[in-house]
Amino acid sequence: MMRPKTPLLDHVSTPADTRNFSVTQLKQLADELRLEVIDAVSVTGGHLGAGLGVVELTVALHHIFDTPQDRLIWDVGHQCYPHKILTGRRERIRTLRQENGLYGFTKRDESVYDPFGAAHSSTSISSALGMAVARELKAEKRNIVAVIGDGAISAGMAYEAINNAGAMDAKLLVILNDNDMSIAPPVGAMSAYLSRLISGKTYQSLRRIALNVARHFPKGIERAMKRLEEYARGMVTGGTLFEELGFYYVGPIDGHNMNHLISVLRNIRDTQQQGPVLLHVVTHKGHGYAHAEASADKYHGVNTFDVITGKQHKAQAKAPSYTKVFAQNLIKQAKKDDTIVAVTAAMPSGTGLDLFAKEFPDRCFDVGIAEQHAVTFCGGLAAEGMKPYAAIYSTFLQRAYDQVVHDIALQSLPVRFAIDRAGYVGADGPTHAGSFDVTYLATLPNFIIMAPSDEAELALAVATSVQVDSCPFAFRYPRGEGIGVDIPDDPQAVPIGQGRIVREGTRVALLTLGPRLHEALKAAQELAKRNISCTVADARFAKPLDHKLIQQLANHHEILMTIEEGSIGGFSAHVTHYLSDNGLLDNGLRFRSMTFPDHFVPHAKPHRQYEMAHLNAEHIVKTVLAACPKAIKRERA
Repeated sequence: MMRPKTPLLDHVSTPADTRNFSVTQLKQLADELRLEVIDAVSVTGGHLGAGLGVVELTVALHHIFDTPQDRLIWDVGHQCYPHKILTGRRERIRTLRQENGLYGFTKRDESVYDPFGAAHSSTSISSALGMAVARELKAEKRNIVAVIGDGAISAGMAYEAINNAGAMDAKLLVILNDNDMSIAPPVGAMSAYLSRLISGKTYQSLRRIALNVARHFPKGIERAMKRLEEYARGMVTGGTLFEELGFYYVGPIDGHNMNHLISVLRNIRDTQQQGPVLLHVVTHKGHGYAHAEASADKYHGVNTFDVITGKQHKAQAKAPSYTKVFAQNLIKQAKKDDTIVAVTAAMPSGTGLDLFAKEFPDRCFDVGIAEQHAVTFCGGLAAEGMKPYAAIYSTFLQRAYDQVVHDIALQSLPVRFAIDRAGYVGADGPTHAGSFDVTYLATLPNFIIMAPSDEAELALAVATSVQVDSCPFAFRYPRGEGIGVDIPDDPQAVPIGQGRIVREGTRVALLTLGPRLHEALKAAQELAKRNISCTVADARFAKPLDHKLIQQLANHHEILMTIEEGSIGGFSAHVTHYLSDNGLLDNGLRFRSMTFPDHFVPHAKPHRQYEMAHLNAEHIVKTVLAACPKAIKRERA
């Protein structure tokens, strides 16, 4: 299929090339940019709807502000594809999310136009405030602009930053990209007119004069006059909440109307003297592409697709996804136990809880992008005798670590953590990889941590977690399809802290945690061809450890090796600690551990990421051979 014709975009290499464009040209540029985004994402897959919603805003911001001298910060970053195209990365845009290609989010070392990396939400205002303070301390001149979505601004961190920025009277612009929440009156000509009016020089000059006059009155009268002006403006335009937090509110305006965007942004740039401004922009996800507009959820993140029909190209699944297996088994358990409830932090479909919500709408809670609140909310449920399941991605659970420690572990509340996206996740890269959960949870007293090795074991983990009512229980599982094993119809709980031997051997013991079990079995088969007999064991639990199993493996093998899909300091560290403290390393046992490397692995296909991490079967074989000098000598001979 031929690429779309983009005669104006073809002459834009950097945002500076747009600075002399007329509004008519900017409209054409936005239309061409939208076509380019659609065509590129149809080839690579990725986030589509959010980016299409901010095409006009992206063009307007780079036209009005002197980027990269002025700092433009995108919250989360899944809407940044138009930004990447305009900032010198168009030639590489069809490498998006591919190995050695452009990252799917903003990334500081990818471009000077990405002043702050982001892939988790609600960080933009905090980082923008930091940049604004640095600018003042260094006596520099530049504008600082943060673009945050209506979902991201629901998180506590965003309000902490807004409160701090308002109290400091910091000069920065926050743009609220409102594409979902109905928090504003309808956008129309009158709203746009008022927004241009209150952001313009005439109003700003009169406002400053009035406020200067008010300063000559007693403090109580001055405060009353200022409050009256804020409330009057809030009654007309909305935004009283932001005014109360110290921001000057402008909006709402139509985020797809280039005339309105250009005039209001120019007014703010030219009239803002001091203090933070919040510009409320209303947009529509998927704008300009009918298929995405009609189904915003399905076109938020897409596979490759046909631009004409909108049909996404999906390989036929050979096995159900781990996420679906979790959801189906939780539903199965919830039908037998009406105290089971489920909580998600704005990821119902990503965690499978959309399926649970269809079955139990009154027992499923989406708390928004608020992982901290989600965890403590679950704590309250558990304290009252419910069985809450906090279904949160591994990399997102990091954001609620204090709550996990203080509100759950310390009180030994039986919250069940269903940790999705454990291990490497492919194209979403290191920001979304579940690398650290075992490490940061296994340090906590009163915790049970389970890592199923396949979808059948995941069903057993769900059944086991239901039975534990005295402490928190976490079980982690990867993204994507299972390996195709049969899933029990009536899964039963397994004994807490008890692993299993999957393959019997004599010389080498491979003790795995999680899905690397199947790579270990492949390695054992290869090593058997070299006359090296291997036992393969599935630990099942990172905590409590199966001491009896570890002793058996240590006492009856020359080499013991742990293999896990997580960072250093996790399962292998706990095994090492147990071996050393109990003298199991004193009699010549050779111990090796295989973990994620001590650096971030870039985005690529998951199998390639595990190759980079040296955790596939071939690497297990090499590690065993390196620990068996005699075997190497025989092979060389």
